[in-house]
Amino acid sequence: MARPRSFDRDHVLHAAERQFRTSGYNGTSVDDISAATGLGRGSLYGAFDGKHGVLLEAMASYFARLAQGPRKMLAGPDEGALERLHQYLLRAVHGVPLAADVPPASDRAGAACFAAKMALEIGASDAEVKRLANDCFSVVRAAVAECVQAAQRNGDIDPDADPDDLAYLLLTIIRGSDVVGAYGHGPDRLTSIAESAFALLPRPRHL
Repeated sequence: MARPRSFDRDHVLHAAERQFRTSGYNGTSVDDISAATGLGRGSLYGAFDGKHGVLLEAMASYFARLAQGPRKMLAGPDEGALERLHQYLLRAVHGVPLAADVPPASDRAGAACFAAKMALEIGASDAEVKRLANDCFSVVRAAVAECVQAAQRNGDIDPDADPDDLAYLLLTIIRGSDVVGAYGHGPDRLTSIAESAFALLPRPRHL
């Protein structure tokens, strides 16, 4: 009979995600993952088939959180949709939060979007990473576009604007904030970027 797993799989994946976000894929060794998760090399290979397997499962876990977090944050009645978009942009100043069971990132670069970071580093040569990164982006884009549509129904955003175009614009600015933050710019600069992005949203002509 196989021995039952003696570790918290979600916690291991969250800790591995934090390590990958901090060091990148190529900069992270199996020993780094072992140190971050507290799981021995043999257990890592047995449970995940090595570093690449850990990465894929960590990205799938990250996708599951994205499918809940942004959608919950952006969903709600039409009359509050514009403010929800505003708050979503302001929250992006601090990056994508890690899971609650691991310590926060030590710097802004460590709080950058996990999927985007992996896509930029190895997505061009790793079809599975590229697919998972696209899935992560798509679920957030859909949540933002739905919130834009709610704001349009409430008369707060130009009804002729394309919700998908605006979602792509806002997410491009948010991911760009990851880069600016990684360069060392602080919350004041990133908040200014978020407020400028919010001001770019097209309002109805009568406002």
